[in-house]
Amino acid sequence: MTKLWRVAAAGAISVLMLSACGDDDGDSGDSANASDTTSATESSSGGGGGVQVGVILPDTQSSARWETADKPLLTSSFEAAGIQADIQNAQGDKAKMATIADAMIAEGIKVLILTNLDSPSAASIQAKAAAAGIKTIDYDRLTLDGKTDVYVSFDNVKVGELQGAGLVKCLGDSADAKIIEVNGSPTDNNATLFKQGYDSVLDPKYGEGWKKVGDQSVPDWDNAQAGVIFEQLLTAAGGDVDGVLVANDGMAQSVISVLKNKNLQVPVTGQDATVEGLQSVLRGDQCMTVYKAVADEAKAASDAAIAIINGEEPATTGTVNDGTRDVPSVLATPVAIYKDNVKDVIDDGYQSAADVCVEDVAAICTELGIS
Repeated sequence: MTKLWRVAAAGAISVLMLSACGDDDGDSGDSANASDTTSATESSSGGGGGVQVGVILPDTQSSARWETADKPLLTSSFEAAGIQADIQNAQGDKAKMATIADAMIAEGIKVLILTNLDSPSAASIQAKAAAAGIKTIDYDRLTLDGKTDVYVSFDNVKVGELQGAGLVKCLGDSADAKIIEVNGSPTDNNATLFKQGYDSVLDPKYGEGWKKVGDQSVPDWDNAQAGVIFEQLLTAAGGDVDGVLVANDGMAQSVISVLKNKNLQVPVTGQDATVEGLQSVLRGDQCMTVYKAVADEAKAASDAAIAIINGEEPATTGTVNDGTRDVPSVLATPVAIYKDNVKDVIDDGYQSAADVCVEDVAAICTELGIS
């Protein structure tokens, strides 16, 4: 099985990571076919008789990954270590996340892992946890001005840089391209970092003749709203666009639908290497996506939690500033995926050919040796 070697670099952080076989972006935007149950305790046979780790994932709408990838990967890691973990999903509701956290804190967990819905609400949860002597881990999204003990994520500025470079690559030698940017949620610090990354690539192009004809963020990474917002931006631009920088695969599918309805086909970016995103890349509807090996991220988070439970210092690779302090962190490096290297994602075990290579995509997979 092919493995993807990655060198992570974010400021002073540099780490070499070998991708474990896993399953996903990501901040994808694809709706997961997951249960809406708010409590799903994943227990092992060990753990000292009680839940030691609480995990709160954000939703099932911003990305399919939370239930299809992160939850099973974290569950497996804690089960292998003989540690009981209560893994729940806030379903995009900040009040529900706070209620779940309160219950976990009252239960006496030792570590709380959470993927925030926004920084203020997560910072409040972390303050309560700290007051109760509970360590917290920011998972995937950094809580600004929070009290987290460890931050585990990807180099999110690099994600954006790959997206920007991907759009430039797919537009080739175009000297006067008109671009629309569809950004992630304004309350997600990751979306800010993605935009920082792709704007660092696109801004110089705007200075050389390219023109930004639309630029708007999508609240809560909502796919349906992304389609509405994009259509409004496209209409305001007179229906004239040459490329669309879209922050993730889920929203990219909505953008592609609008483009098809208007008989337009232009390069569209994405992120998360979701099944739908990879299919769109193979069909040529989407220029590229970004693969973030969630298995690396989940392992780093579970390793940190297990170390804390065992009274050890979690292994980190550097720090990231949350606005008030430098947080010990582990960042993994993302990989740009185009049609010619979709096979790498399949070979790495992140998605399966059985899921991706269906219907009209099957023949394309055969041509590319994807099986």
